Amino acid sequence: MRVSRRGYYAWRGRPEGPRETQDRELLTQIRHLHVRSRQAYGAKKTWLELNAQGVACSKHRVARLRKSAGIEARRKRRFRLTVENHATAPAAPNLLRRQFQVLQPNRVWVGDMTCIRTRAGILYLAVLVDLYARRVVGWSMSGKPDLALVLGALRMALEQRQPDRRLIHHTDQGSIYAARVYRETMHAHGLRPSMSGRGNAYDNAVAESFFSNLKNELVHHCDFHSHEAARTAIFDYIELFYNRQRLHQTLGYVSPVQFEAMKGVS
Repeated sequence: MRVSRRGYYAWRGRPEGPRETQDRELLTQIRHLHVRSRQAYGAKKTWLELNAQGVACSKHRVARLRKSAGIEARRKRRFRLTVENHATAPAAPNLLRRQFQVLQPNRVWVGDMTCIRTRAGILYLAVLVDLYARRVVGWSMSGKPDLALVLGALRMALEQRQPDRRLIHHTDQGSIYAARVYRETMHAHGLRPSMSGRGNAYDNAVAESFFSNLKNELVHHCDFHSHEAARTAIFDYIELFYNRQRLHQTLGYVSPVQFEAMKGVS
């Protein structure tokens, strides 16, 4: 290294400067936030959250310290759209047409379902997301991908939000969403059914994106020994983290609950 013994020990004995002290203290805060955010944030969201907490720092400084400490957002795989084709009843028209920016709450809900692997078998999750604040307003979990699963998510959303009639309810063309009982429940509450084009997952990209976040930030890093363990972790992710804490770029880097509160949504 072409460094003399005397020079090396002189460097080791040199007192820590103000800049090094500030970096060390800031890195401690970055580590705490990394854990609290469930390792989901990159440099920009970390910087914004620190600023919101009154910690004065630059985005580039945060990025430098994260890189030097090997701190990275927990991502196992890239966002991948999944397409499932089912034998269905005649599909509802696509009323959404990829218009994912909505100016009022309870005007458009998008729904979908996915599966989570556990050592006790597959656990299925159905959700409904309000496009206005990207908030999960209804969810349900079951060991079977049946009508009761999606009805559970729908009934939760209806009970919690009590939307006006004519709300657009958008899903893919899955046979469960086209089932008579499901459509009758929507009709009874004045919901307008809307469905993606056949085999076109981009028409329901917001719901797909939620599942991507859930799996990249939680599921791919957990070994669930039972359905109950998975249920507990997913409930915690949705209600305590995703809806209330996780910063969303689409919302100007606030959480769905914070966004609704800022806009006066009760």
